[in-house]
Amino acid sequence: MSESVLKKPKKTIEDLHNEIEQLYLDDDRPWIIGFSGGKDSTTVLQLVWTVLLKLPKSKRNKQIFVISSDTLVESPPISRLITETHEKINKAAQDQDLPIQAIKLVPRLKDTFWVNLIGKGYPAPSKSFRWCTERLKIRTSDRFILENVSKFGEIILILGVRRAESATRAQSINLYKIEGSILSKHSKFPNSFVYTPLVDLTTDEIWAYLTHNPSPWGGDNQQLSELYDPDFLLDENTPPAGNTRFGCWVCTLVTVDRSLQSLIDSGEEWLIPLRDYRNMLADTQIIEKKLHYREYKRMDGQIKRKKDGSIIPGPYKFEFSKLFLRKLLEIQIELRKIGPDPNIQLILPEELHEIRKIWRLERGDWEDSLPKIYRDVTGEDLEWIEDDFGSFSKKDEELLEEICVSHNTPVRLVTKLLDIERQFQGMKRRASIYSRIESVFKEEWGTAEEILGESFEEDA
Repeated sequence: MSESVLKKPKKTIEDLHNEIEQLYLDDDRPWIIGFSGGKDSTTVLQLVWTVLLKLPKSKRNKQIFVISSDTLVESPPISRLITETHEKINKAAQDQDLPIQAIKLVPRLKDTFWVNLIGKGYPAPSKSFRWCTERLKIRTSDRFILENVSKFGEIILILGVRRAESATRAQSINLYKIEGSILSKHSKFPNSFVYTPLVDLTTDEIWAYLTHNPSPWGGDNQQLSELYDPDFLLDENTPPAGNTRFGCWVCTLVTVDRSLQSLIDSGEEWLIPLRDYRNMLADTQIIEKKLHYREYKRMDGQIKRKKDGSIIPGPYKFEFSKLFLRKLLEIQIELRKIGPDPNIQLILPEELHEIRKIWRLERGDWEDSLPKIYRDVTGEDLEWIEDDFGSFSKKDEELLEEICVSHNTPVRLVTKLLDIERQFQGMKRRASIYSRIESVFKEEWGTAEEILGESFEEDA
């Protein structure tokens, strides 16, 4: 028998409607729809919405969560579009008496882009160190899934993935398929199942469906298609982050941010400061400049080298972390004047508080720089917590530096030891302080000139 005879016939839209209806009525497991606002996730939601509208109200009993991950550094026009779409979905669902709720998920404070880049000194993401996607998107959605598995026992995750997207995607779809079922096992979480209604549809079929079927929640499918203009998309050689082809405005995973530039070229000139800031971050990734911007030691205080003996740089130097914050605040003020949103927040107040805490506790900022930078740029103050880090000051730092220089002792070594003692002050159990002190002494305390000199000699 030939392969063409054995091949299953392709499902029509009516077949998908019937399949979705049967799956919805089969049990009480809630559904979670991953919604990026792109063409595939929009098609999935429209299909599900259409089915629910045809059901009697008495049978619309199962809750459906429509989740989107907001990285907090999305391109402002895209972020605004997602927010407006969520508002339309929730209003239309309420008006049409549908058990659908759109929820915007955000990363935990410790995982946000600015807390990691400006606070901890993480370098701008690169293809070899792509720390952003895991923290900003994956952990956020995973946490929501786990919370609902815990609450309901089991959930069904509905995704707009398709085999036609890539060979890797097709292989992944087949790997977790449940024999004899339209569901697949979730690759990470037990008691979580995945349904992919669009799996065999082509891109042309997706657009045909969206063109001939208006959005039931009042969205604009024509506007959506315009966002897929080739000039608006990311570099085609870089895979999208978090199931969307539209990048964060700070994205340094691409050589040129075509999506942001396209918006500027189309008249959104107020975005130019964001483009310039993004380019500044990208500049720190140029190989010849890395050791200018970054510490020669890793975050654990150790020196890490490549096979050729050259140093792998660590976090951003503290002076540049302060510079990045200052410029970001300046741009925020500028955009409030020239952009469409007079209240735009490029960085949240809670992120500023967390960054201040990290600077004071982990980066030896006895000067307490952040409130000073914020006041200098904005002319305002936030409700800073007073005296929560002890009493060390800039004068203390200057005196300590004078003493350390006279005794040929690294200043940062002593400030770290004093910071550890301060953190443990007043604790009844102080046993772990010894391991913290030991780890400080194990750090590399040679000067930058000495270490970099050794590196240059090895390269010679």
